[in-house]
Amino acid sequence: MTSKIIEAAVDGLHGVITIPGDKSVSHRSVMFAGLSDTPVRIVNFLRAQDCLSTVNCMRALGVNIADDGEELTICGKGLYGLNEPENIIDAGNSGTTLRLMLGILSGQKFLTTFTGDASLSKRPMQRVITPLTRMGASIVGRKINTLLPITVIPAKQRLTGITYEMPMASAQVKSAVLLAGLYAQGVTTVIEKYPSRDHTERMLKAFGVDITTQDGAISIRPADRLHAPAEIIVPGDISSAAYWLVAATVIPNSDIIIKNVGINKTRTGILDVLNNMGANIELCGCRTDGGEPVADLHVRSARLHGIDIAADIIPRLVDEIPIITVAAILADGRTTINGAQELRVKESDRIKAICREFGKLTNAVTEKEDGLIIEGNSAFKYAQCDSHDDHRIAMALAVAGASGKGVKISGADCVNISYPQFYTTLEHLK
Repeated sequence: MTSKIIEAAVDGLHGVITIPGDKSVSHRSVMFAGLSDTPVRIVNFLRAQDCLSTVNCMRALGVNIADDGEELTICGKGLYGLNEPENIIDAGNSGTTLRLMLGILSGQKFLTTFTGDASLSKRPMQRVITPLTRMGASIVGRKINTLLPITVIPAKQRLTGITYEMPMASAQVKSAVLLAGLYAQGVTTVIEKYPSRDHTERMLKAFGVDITTQDGAISIRPADRLHAPAEIIVPGDISSAAYWLVAATVIPNSDIIIKNVGINKTRTGILDVLNNMGANIELCGCRTDGGEPVADLHVRSARLHGIDIAADIIPRLVDEIPIITVAAILADGRTTINGAQELRVKESDRIKAICREFGKLTNAVTEKEDGLIIEGNSAFKYAQCDSHDDHRIAMALAVAGASGKGVKISGADCVNISYPQFYTTLEHLK
């Protein structure tokens, strides 16, 4: 297990950086291009472990994917042209790969079996399997069809469209149902109480799919083929930018610019929270690339104050809770985070991991069943912490170390799941 020592950034953070491509858009670009029948170039694809799991999955299904190190070129097989894989497909650590592929493969005429790493093998899949089974899919797995390994068995007849009210806010579950709807008879509708990230809906529209959204209800009609754009430009991932947004805000004398960040409104909860806490973040050069809004973010250090974060915004920032914890610990006053129970079924139980590891750096964090209570006006001491093999915990700990007395992180290389250049970028900014 690799350890990493992070030293304090005593002179602040300075510079201009470009962050990796958006993880969610990278996953979907490969999947949807693989379901089309004309070549697609993907620019700024995120070459991290999770997204490469999706590449390997689509290759196993017969999709031709060329990678010249700069961009991907995908020659898809069409909606109904995927091949039965010769072996079990390993989804690695990627919940997005597994859950979205379950939706796609539910409508195929061949058998597919998935496995994954130790973390993914513990994550709940019944939340996806339940609605897909209602549509007529045949999916079996360990522990009464809830855990990996999971096998998708060819359905005896065509899937049927359903109306599904989401019991939780999950873009992965929503996407799986919508993708199965491409193969279903009739209309498939997903109803959300709180809006989750909408990359699937945006990209399916770009591929010519009949999909509509009205008052929290997303409806999709079956398709005969996908009409692919010639090129997809993946914006920078705001979840990766979040670490620099917080770091440059809480570390005194910092001034950085983050280029080409996706600012999709279903993902910008981190900007809303930091701005409400008093951050100094300016959006520059707002534009649209491939249907996704993009901007450069100029961040300067600022003094923050605590706020109450309610359940309705959690779907727009659920992955950013670990780094928001860093901001809240260093802010004036108390911050509460509510309605975030989804954190307990991520790569780790993130609520428990945050309390355990940040508890080694400060005594400011208290665990709740659905969130956290964070007492501000605190500081970070030096400690040795564990990543829990969770990339977002590792990166949040690194920012805490840079803004305090330093930190030693065991299992530090798990950042390769989403941001392989993270530690190099941190050193570049010091």
